[in-house]
Amino acid sequence: MTSIDLNSDLGEGFGPWPMGDDNAMLGIVTSANIACGFHAGDPAGILKVLKVAAERGVVVGAHVGYRDLVGFGRRNMDPSSEELVADTIYQIGAIKGLAKAAGTTVRYVKPHGALYNTIAYDARQAADVITGIKAVDPQLILMALAGAPIVEQARAAELTVVCEAFADRAYNADGSLVSRRLPGSVIHNPAEVAARMLRMVNEQSIVAIDGTVIPLEAQSICIHGDTATAVAIASTLRDTLAARGVTLKSFAHHG
Repeated sequence: MTSIDLNSDLGEGFGPWPMGDDNAMLGIVTSANIACGFHAGDPAGILKVLKVAAERGVVVGAHVGYRDLVGFGRRNMDPSSEELVADTIYQIGAIKGLAKAAGTTVRYVKPHGALYNTIAYDARQAADVITGIKAVDPQLILMALAGAPIVEQARAAELTVVCEAFADRAYNADGSLVSRRLPGSVIHNPAEVAARMLRMVNEQSIVAIDGTVIPLEAQSICIHGDTATAVAIASTLRDTLAARGVTLKSFAHHG
């Protein structure tokens, strides 16, 4: 693999509460997952970050989540299919309108937090999100957890899927992410993160938290924008990959 996409979750501030350094991250990543207002983000802040992404040629995606501002979308929820399909459509519709006003286009959907982790393995909620995406725009690409059942489920439903790896998250031996409630779930050392991802790009594998080597094929690497060392991790990762001849570019066209 000679090229890889770097993505980050942006637009997650809410009114006067900032979250992460969106401007710095937009100088590093090639794709930006923009909050849609359900787990984070407010319209003025979302529009602002979309405008900067458009100026810098960063591809944008809809970061749809559960309607849970207080829990930042990280709490498990069990909406009905009727709700989840409509919630998915509603969030994509909102960001499509804001993106148009900002002079860019939404190219993909990356579910957020608990929704992302649930639909990776929960076929019913996955089907609802897939249905919602297809109802709005079947050309949208779905970004999903590498190796999870949703990848084949979405492809069977004729969506294009991009698989992603998490730069700063520890993995279990089965390829799932280590729960944030457990120690060691988030990796804060930029050099360690860069070494892990260089291995993933070159060897399509990663070392799980118990030391086992697991296969991991991904076309995109996620860097969380809300951790204290996020910008340092992102820039170290970008520089390390570039120094080893890996081209950094989005899986979709900016437009």
